[in-house]
Amino acid sequence: MKRVYLDHTATTPLDPRALEAMTPYFSGTFGNASSAHWFGQQAKAALERARASIAGAIGADPGEIFFMSGGTESDNLAIAGVAHAARKRGKTHIVTSKAEHHAVLECCEQLKEEGFALSTLNVNGYGSVDAAAVREALNSGTALVSVMHANNEVGTLSPIAEIAAAAHEVGAVVHTDAVQSLGKIPLDVNTLGADLVTITAHKLYGPKGIGALYVRRGTEIQPLLHGGGQERGKRPGTENVALAAGFAKAVEIAVADMEKESRRLDSLRNQLEQAIRVVFPEVIINGHPVKRLPHILNISFDSGRIQLEGEMLVVNMDLKGIAVASGSACTSGSIQPSHVLLAMGRDPATAKGTLRFAFGRSNTEEDVGYVVDNLKEIVRQMTRIN
Repeated sequence: MKRVYLDHTATTPLDPRALEAMTPYFSGTFGNASSAHWFGQQAKAALERARASIAGAIGADPGEIFFMSGGTESDNLAIAGVAHAARKRGKTHIVTSKAEHHAVLECCEQLKEEGFALSTLNVNGYGSVDAAAVREALNSGTALVSVMHANNEVGTLSPIAEIAAAAHEVGAVVHTDAVQSLGKIPLDVNTLGADLVTITAHKLYGPKGIGALYVRRGTEIQPLLHGGGQERGKRPGTENVALAAGFAKAVEIAVADMEKESRRLDSLRNQLEQAIRVVFPEVIINGHPVKRLPHILNISFDSGRIQLEGEMLVVNMDLKGIAVASGSACTSGSIQPSHVLLAMGRDPATAKGTLRFAFGRSNTEEDVGYVVDNLKEIVRQMTRIN
C-alpha cells in the first residue's frame, strides 16, 4: 500500500544527519556535562556547541537558551515561572488567547486556581490574536502575555511584535510558542520582540524529548523543578547531550534549507487547496489566506451542506495509507470539536468535520493527486452510508 504522511505538525521523522550528530554521545562521549573531569568536559563542550548553534539560528545569545524536555515543559516554565516571579512584585494578571496549545491554556488555568487573574482573549475568524485586543486587556498588574506565533492547527500567524510592544508599555513579559514556526519561516527573537520563546526539536526532523526556552536576559523567571544547578539553575537535571546535538543539527539543516523548502511546501499546499475547492465546493478553508505557515492546510466540511465526522475521515484516510489529523496531535482521539475552530467561530458540527494536512520533506506532487482521489471516494462512501 502506498503510504503518504501528511501530519508533519504532529511530528516529523528524524533526519539521518541529526541521528549521525547524536550517535557519538550515546556511548563514546558519555560523560555527565556537569562533571569536572575530562569525560564530563567533552560532553559539556558538545552541549555548549549545540546551545550556541540554536541560539545563532534565532538571533539569541547562547546564555539565553535553556534546554527542556520539549515544548510542553518550555511553555509551562515560561508561564508559571514568570507568573510566580512576578507575583512577588504584586503583578498577578495573565493574558492569553482561546486558540493556544493546551500546554499554555491548562497552565494558565492552573495559575487561575492559584489566585491569578486570567484574561483569555477571543481570536478573529482567521485564528489570529489582534494586538488591539491585547492592548485593551492589559493593565498595570499584568505580569505576562502568552500568544502563540503560528497556530498549530490552522497555521495562522499572530502579530507578536505588535503584541510585545503593547505589553512592554505596561511592564508585562511576553511569551510566544513558536514550536511550529522554527525552520518554516524566519524566526528572530529580536524582531519578534518576545521575552520568552518556546521551540522544540521533533517538529523539524530532530529527536523527540528535547526542546528549548529562549529567555531574554533580565527576564525574571522562577524554576519549576529543584535539584542541581544545571541550565544555570533554570532547569535542573542531567542534560541530554545526544538529544541536544541532534536538535542543533536539525535546526541547522532546517534553517539552511528553509527558503527553498518553504516555497516547495507552499506550492504543494496550494495545489491541494485548489484541487479540494474544485471537488468539494462545500469545504471551508480555515486560517488566513496569506499570513500563515507554508505547509498547513486545514479544511472543514460546512455542516449546513454536508455532515461528516473528522475522526471517521481520519480513520478512513488511514485505511488508504494517508496519515492526516482532525485537530492537534495532543487532542487526537477526542470527540470534542477543536477549541481553535470554535474560537474562530465555526459551529460545533462544522468543527468536527475537519481535516488538517501538514506537508513535509517526503511529500511530492503525486501525493496531492493521491489524496484528492481517495478523499473524494471516502466522502462519497460516508455520505452514501449516512
